[in-house]
Amino acid sequence: MLATRWEPWSELNRLSREMDRLFGRGGNIANSMSGVVTFPAMNVWADNDNLYAEAELPGFVLDDLEIYVTGNQLTIKGERRPPEQEGGTWHRQERGYGKFSRMIELPGDINSDAVSAEFTNGVLRVTLPKSEAVKPRRINVNAS
Repeated sequence: MLATRWEPWSELNRLSREMDRLFGRGGNIANSMSGVVTFPAMNVWADNDNLYAEAELPGFVLDDLEIYVTGNQLTIKGERRPPEQEGGTWHRQERGYGKFSRMIELPGDINSDAVSAEFTNGVLRVTLPKSEAVKPRRINVNAS
């Protein structure tokens, strides 16, 4: 039989995660590898002319969202307001409420004057045109 070695730092990390979960400090969307809270969940992809960012924001109202582009950074800020419940008793409340701010670094500079966004069915889609300096250019090669 192999003896397992007691690792105090692992135990302290496990205890810290459990305390965060117990007292609601861990949020409800966590990266399983590092335990870091990231909200909203986002996808970012590109074609030759644009970068695209999508964020899942169910239950948000468009007036409660702000979008900023600075250089190669996209920032989304907002606030989800709790539902107003008259009477009754909560039995479970897992959806998070309150303010958030998420900043991501984009893989290149953006033409911030031409950025557009649409918000449909709780999904925010931001179209970020690439600056001319970062667009791919085909190079013709001369043979001699």
